Amino acid sequence: MKWEDNVRKVVPYVAGEQPHKPHMIKLNTNECPYPPAPGVQRLAGQMDCGALRLYPDSDAAPLTDALAEYYGVKPEQVFVGVGSDDVLAMAFMTFFNSSRPILFPDVTYSFYDVWAGLFRIPYKTCELGEDWHIRPEDYCQPNGGVIFPNPNAPTGLMEDFDTVEEIIRANRDVVVIVDEAYVDFGGVSVLPLVEKYDNLLVVQTFSKSRAMAGMRIGFGIGNEKLIRYLKDVKFSFNSYTMNYPSQMLGVEAVRDDAYFKDTTGRIVKTRERVKKELAQLGFHFPDSRANFIFASHRTVPAAEIFRALREADIYVRYWDKPRISDYLRITIGTEEQMDRLMEFLREFLPRAL
Repeated sequence: MKWEDNVRKVVPYVAGEQPHKPHMIKLNTNECPYPPAPGVQRLAGQMDCGALRLYPDSDAAPLTDALAEYYGVKPEQVFVGVGSDDVLAMAFMTFFNSSRPILFPDVTYSFYDVWAGLFRIPYKTCELGEDWHIRPEDYCQPNGGVIFPNPNAPTGLMEDFDTVEEIIRANRDVVVIVDEAYVDFGGVSVLPLVEKYDNLLVVQTFSKSRAMAGMRIGFGIGNEKLIRYLKDVKFSFNSYTMNYPSQMLGVEAVRDDAYFKDTTGRIVKTRERVKKELAQLGFHFPDSRANFIFASHRTVPAAEIFRALREADIYVRYWDKPRISDYLRITIGTEEQMDRLMEFLREFLPRAL
């Protein structure tokens, strides 16, 4: 017997490429193209580094309280973690322990099957329709839990409020997780349903709309009992998962609602403009309600466009996977960044035809 026989072997999640080149255009990881709120920047320059010698608040109470006030819930209904990935991983460990498979879409956030493999959770994917939408009837079969993003990634499509509630209502005996990482870009949150369904966990992140991907802040909101179970697992794993700067700077981000809404509004405006221009160039795409567009050209293969963009130091996301191998996921950047992208495509596509 070798020591490797006892190693937990998994196929890891592959994050988007993180190049560091001057003058590049990085549109591959759905980061916000604008800086965090002014209060975040101000506090970051004034923070007392002496406080770093102490352990942070294990409950992240300052941030939890700020989120509870902002979303109109009790602090006991809020769970925070090191990015929404941390919140979701804890939720997988806590709630998905049935012998029945959990359910999620076949085209979705590619961390779900990684966590299922890591935690040895059986799972089954439900095929999205030809229009890339979820079919609610697929989630009416026996299962050990349900998770899906809304808006979905990488398609960007938003399921309406009634569709999401239909899925939750059909699965009252398991936990349903709605991953709302992109909801702030024109989506409709189902947070009001946490008061109606004690099996619902809604997860969001500061990485996209609040421009704080580098701070790793995520949170979940749900029934008080559900959150207590999550915290029991968290404190059995690591009592101090969120550091002091993240907690303090996160509070400042929540407080500046005007900046938050202005930033997301700018991104939405740019997204809608870019949709029109991509369509004129022969691209088709689902009607995104996220901070990205999932686009396929009618004649030029996605892989060819991806390589050409990369050589020009313009980075978008491409997966060589079934159903999506002819699509590119393009993050919405600043107006200037998107202008450069469109200029490149206008020059490249006629040559590639």
